[in-house]
Amino acid sequence: MTKVLVSDPIDQVGIDILSQVAQVDVRTGLPADQLVGIIGDYDALMIRSGTQVTAAMIEAAPRLRIIGRAGVGVDNVDVPAATRHGVLVVNSPEGNTIAAAEHALALMLSLSRHVPAAHASTAAGGWDRKTYVGNELYKKTLGVVGLGKIGSHVARVAQAMGMEVIAYDPFISAERAQQLRVRLSPLEPLFREADYVTLHLPRTPETENLVNRALLETMKPTARLVNCARGGIIAEADLAEVLREGLIAGAALDVYAQEPLAADSPLRGGVPNLILTPHLGASTEEAQVNVAIDVAEQIRDVLLGLPARSAVNIPGLTPEVMERLKPHLQLAETLGHLLSQLSGGSLQELEVRLQGDFAAQPSQPLVVAALKGLLSDALGDRINYVNASLEARERGVHVLEIKDEASRDFAGGSLRLACRNSQGSHAVTGAVFADGDLRITNLDEFPVNVPPSRHMLFTRHRDMPGIIGHLGSLLGEHNVNIASMQVGRRIVRGDAVMVLSLDDPIPPGLLAHIHGIQGIQEAHAVTL
Repeated sequence: MTKVLVSDPIDQVGIDILSQVAQVDVRTGLPADQLVGIIGDYDALMIRSGTQVTAAMIEAAPRLRIIGRAGVGVDNVDVPAATRHGVLVVNSPEGNTIAAAEHALALMLSLSRHVPAAHASTAAGGWDRKTYVGNELYKKTLGVVGLGKIGSHVARVAQAMGMEVIAYDPFISAERAQQLRVRLSPLEPLFREADYVTLHLPRTPETENLVNRALLETMKPTARLVNCARGGIIAEADLAEVLREGLIAGAALDVYAQEPLAADSPLRGGVPNLILTPHLGASTEEAQVNVAIDVAEQIRDVLLGLPARSAVNIPGLTPEVMERLKPHLQLAETLGHLLSQLSGGSLQELEVRLQGDFAAQPSQPLVVAALKGLLSDALGDRINYVNASLEARERGVHVLEIKDEASRDFAGGSLRLACRNSQGSHAVTGAVFADGDLRITNLDEFPVNVPPSRHMLFTRHRDMPGIIGHLGSLLGEHNVNIASMQVGRRIVRGDAVMVLSLDDPIPPGLLAHIHGIQGIQEAHAVTL
């Protein structure tokens, strides 16, 4: 008999849906060792944020076919382990969109009208109307940082309230911004211009502490900041200092670098004009029902042999095919991630060229893997193999797929990704060598042969004496160690590219000095 284990509390409507096709056992609050001991009896597992689904648990579940997370993130699931064992992982990426957007708007309004402080004063017997004179949102400028589903909904509602909306999202095309009736802006000008700034970004290495003192100091003294996205995007100590010094008018946070908020957090202790809520963005009755229905329906469908609509790992492929394609998918995602950082912003077109033996592989998973890598900096863990194509379309990225079986540049074939945007074009080619060894083999039509590494630096420069030595000295002065270096060129003393694998990330501000080296035309710090 088909059995489903529900190990975290979910709405009853989800349990009712699962009961249509399986025996449902609700056993919440079990310690990890007990879960490992019983999971082998189940075909499906439904969780929220409480259960940690480890590799050991997945290995102990030979019958398990699907893990459903009733929520957005899947940080508590070992997705690679699930994929290796052919277990589908699904979530509900849209179930709390409205709830999170409305909470951001509620915090904006609460800041503007001093709702928490006015309530506390009135409840304590006061009647201080002059102290709590507020501001209207009407005709103010709202800066939306991140125009995904939640940010886009906030923008639409704000426009209906009479606000002008500007937005920062390097992965949104001009066409998509025009559809949303928002004006795109770089990050720092947005912070300078906006009366309100609302954050809707994932937490990634690139966005961690993105909003620091330097950026906060560019805001108007009358401006206010809201974060209902992810903790860690704001440098919390910097924000507390700025508020205490009265440099901005207020801030409201629903998420924090450490949750629950620590007793010694700099945000505690009476920081003025600060509103704190305990991660309530998804905490509406409707959102809890929505995510329960969404995930329960997907589990039901998979148990009936139907596809899931929000799989986090690769759907529709057997474990054998996934294992065979694993290095090819990894290459496609790596090249996509590299290309997004080389292009530096919104993309209008992505060309995916499968060359030689690559053209004989199933193309759609490779295209989707490339898009997943391309959008990973913008969307973090919200991007997956199911929604990558949809997210690309919503951002106005046109995908062109080409199969070139005649190409014989490498024995196993190669994959070439090329993109175009308003700043120009870039192309990268890669191949899978023996034992799954990945190599970058071409950069902007210059031949190279470099394995991808965590930290890399790519330059385009004139092939002239002194550049390599100058760059090496500059990196050394900033304690950046070079693991390997390779130069690709077509003609002597013409244009060339240089690829450096680094042991350390490029420090903030160093890239500007690298651009200043005579002969260097482009420089891109890349983190893979």
